[in-house]
This record gives sequence, C-alpha cells and structure tokens, in this order.
Amino acid sequence: TLPEDLVAEARALNVNISKACQRGLAAAVREERTRRWQEDHRERIDAFTAWFEENGLPFQDLRVF
Repeated sequence: TLPEDLVAEARALNVNISKACQRGLAAAVREERTRRWQEDHRERIDAFTAWFEENGLPFQDLRVF
C-alpha cells in the first residue's frame, strides 16, 4: 500500500503511479542484487584490494598522466 497523501499528490501532478512504482521497484531490485553479489564475493574483493594496496597498479610506471 502507498500513503494516501502521496498518491493524491502524484495524481494532482499527473504522475504515472504505475511507472513510478515500477522504476522504484526496479531500482530496489538492482540495489539488492548488487549488495548480495558484493556479499557473496566479499572474500575475493578483499583479496584483490589487498593485492593492489601491496603492489600498486600494474604497469603504473608506464602511465603518462
């Protein structure tokens, strides 16, 4: 359910409520997928981070900027 006052304001502003809800739900799903992926791969991400902290970027001495 949605708060009645919010729905009333959306209608007054001609906001397509279905599309707005769909966009919000899609964003929430993306965020949760990202969070779960990061959680599932935390060990590997931490290992990569540690390696770069110890060794720096590969070919860093060849960078011209």
